Amino acid sequence: MRDKNKPLAALEFASLGSGSKGNATLVSIGDTCIMVDCGFSMRETVARLEDCGKQAEQLAAILLTHEHTDHIRGAGAMSRKFGIPIWSTRGTAQAEALGEVSRQYFINAEEEFNIGEVVVQAYPVPHDAREPCQYIFSNGKQKLGLLTDVGRGTPHIVERLSLCDALLLECNHDSEMLAEGEYPVSLKQRVAGDLGHLSNLQAAGILAQLDTSNLKYIAAMHISEKNNQVELAREALSEVLDCEHNWINIADQQHGLAWHKI
Repeated sequence: MRDKNKPLAALEFASLGSGSKGNATLVSIGDTCIMVDCGFSMRETVARLEDCGKQAEQLAAILLTHEHTDHIRGAGAMSRKFGIPIWSTRGTAQAEALGEVSRQYFINAEEEFNIGEVVVQAYPVPHDAREPCQYIFSNGKQKLGLLTDVGRGTPHIVERLSLCDALLLECNHDSEMLAEGEYPVSLKQRVAGDLGHLSNLQAAGILAQLDTSNLKYIAAMHISEKNNQVELAREALSEVLDCEHNWINIADQQHGLAWHKI
């Protein structure tokens, strides 16, 4: 629990990269910096951390959303090399790709807990993984909501993400581009299914249901390089928020998102 006599530390976040080739998000409050997912190799993760001005030794935890490779590729190796604890649901922890880890902390998908100065609220989402969840991060006042790798919106998701100050929201694909693209039928069905990924219009539909009265920042995440275009994602979200297209930030695969403070 946060010391109420201590000045409120700013909530800061960045993305090391977002997409089917790898995902990792940094959340920092005060002296605590955590990584959400680690979908790049250890070498690539260390290099991307340095680009963000961080060292692996500064990470208090690696917090996992689910066990798909583009979210855990480097997690086990980072934990073993640098002694970073892994936090995840028990379902996610069953992934063989993690291997041995330095320390493992289990959470349930509805739990609120603290990692150092970061208050974390987990919440379950529909996705084709063992026990997937997403997270809301807080410094005790401001809230950052994360929603990627989800097949559809639910009333519970809307409840959790309402009144966030910042939102990182999946805009994986344009439905028409996916339907007409080169993916095999089975993969198209998986991506577009209820346990797959959000289209631009699905993301916009969720956003339209949220209470966004506190929203100061939004970024489109996990954008498909083959089945989407940045401007299509921006158009869908900006229409809901009645804002300029360039107010919608983009987390891409190569560069992610620069640090932002709320």
